[in-house]
Amino acid sequence: MEDKILQKLCGVKKNVLLKEFTTYKIGGPAKYFFIAKTKEDLIKAVGLAKNFKLPVFILGGGSNLLISEKGFNGLVIKIDISDIKFLRPKGYPEVVVGAGMNLTKLAHLSADRGLFGIEWSAGVPGTVGGAIYGNAQAFGTKISDSVKTVEAINSKTLKIKNFTKEQCQFSLKNSIFKKSASRRKKWVIISAVLKFEKRPNGYPKKEIREKVKEHINYRKKNHPINFSSAGSVFVNPQYKKEIIRAGFLIEECGLKGKRVGNAQISEKHANFIINLGGAKAKDVLSLINLAKKKVKKTFGIDLEIEVQMVGFKLRNM
Repeated sequence: MEDKILQKLCGVKKNVLLKEFTTYKIGGPAKYFFIAKTKEDLIKAVGLAKNFKLPVFILGGGSNLLISEKGFNGLVIKIDISDIKFLRPKGYPEVVVGAGMNLTKLAHLSADRGLFGIEWSAGVPGTVGGAIYGNAQAFGTKISDSVKTVEAINSKTLKIKNFTKEQCQFSLKNSIFKKSASRRKKWVIISAVLKFEKRPNGYPKKEIREKVKEHINYRKKNHPINFSSAGSVFVNPQYKKEIIRAGFLIEECGLKGKRVGNAQISEKHANFIINLGGAKAKDVLSLINLAKKKVKKTFGIDLEIEVQMVGFKLRNM
């Protein structure tokens, strides 16, 4: 089977360490690893995985992800589809963008064209596909606010579908794509059409560029960007109709700076667990479980894990 896959999928590699492709710099080997640079690449790779009955894991920018040292015993497809086309149908600004487009790059490209609405994502290490998958948000704005349609392929049927915003079933840090993955009926995002805010006289490019710069500087000041991490570990919970910062709850439990091995709950932002260098997935997982346990005991609140876990299961808390 290995030879057939190698022959039929040009560019596929074996036993590639996934830590090289994650922002955590943690993760074991993928049995097979393939970079899809085009829509056709992705369709072919998903089709071959189906034919050979291989488990598939879709990798974007590698953020918001923790992979165990066991790695992934199947085909990892890294989405590198980064085509982009700016449109103005009936004067309304839109962009057709590949799922592998880096969010910060998109923010800069949009700002250069005087387009407003995606600048909140500047400084985020993820991709458009990953942001849609988990309905990423910051500064009071969500990616779902900009989504018009999403193109995706079903890994089971190989059917391609264009989802409307409503069909994406967006909710807090969630979407139909994330829900389908948990049910093993995975829709893989190919591209999306994003719409920008419309203002009669447009937005001054300088004003938008300043917003982009402001968001990047905020992250530099308030997030531990000098260390490898997956970003925010937990979803900010809702309690009595109010959103409470998960980092605040963890800090109130006295866990800021808590260390297990070479993993540490950041002293700068308690909703980040950082890799001090050479941390193991089990170290990070120990801190995740500790934070969940302490917050539950102290506040009676169950923290929901935002980071996607690959290669191991969480124990019930």
